[in-house]
Amino acid sequence: MAMVTSAPAALAPLALAEARAFLNITRDDDDAVLIGHLRSAAELCEQFIGQALLIRPHRETLAVARDWQQLTASPVTAITGVQGITSAGESFALPSEAYAIELSPDGLGRVRVLHPGSASRVEIRYLAGLAAQWGELPEGLRQGILRLAAHVHLARDAGDAAPPAMIGALWRPWRRVRL
Repeated sequence: MAMVTSAPAALAPLALAEARAFLNITRDDDDAVLIGHLRSAAELCEQFIGQALLIRPHRETLAVARDWQQLTASPVTAITGVQGITSAGESFALPSEAYAIELSPDGLGRVRVLHPGSASRVEIRYLAGLAAQWGELPEGLRQGILRLAAHVHLARDAGDAAPPAMIGALWRPWRRVRL
């Protein structure tokens, strides 16, 4: 089973400004709470659509295999490194002729190990995401994130309030389901 790590999407001050405008908030008293709501909404969006929103580094550890193995995060924009890992956990540089990488037009990244040497696992470093910054995300994704963050912000004292169905409708065109 693959192990994937990445930093959360770095939401720009523009995301906070848009959320504040959407909620008609003029003071910065609630900024920290609102940023938390935006981060949570962005994470839920990524889980729902099955894609990384903002381009950022990812690290994935895979078992050595000659067959093509698909990377978990998408869309992959670049594979920046492949390292071998011994059974003792020691990392070493895997020569470029020891593996093959492939980036498909639909944003999927694949890796296979041809000559593992002493590696029992490999660590793949890559960049994945739909956009370089908040303002470049498709409008439907941004609006869904803003609306979910606003909903959570306004319902924070109301108990169990379900999010509006329109959020799923805004995100659905970008959803990728993996089998």
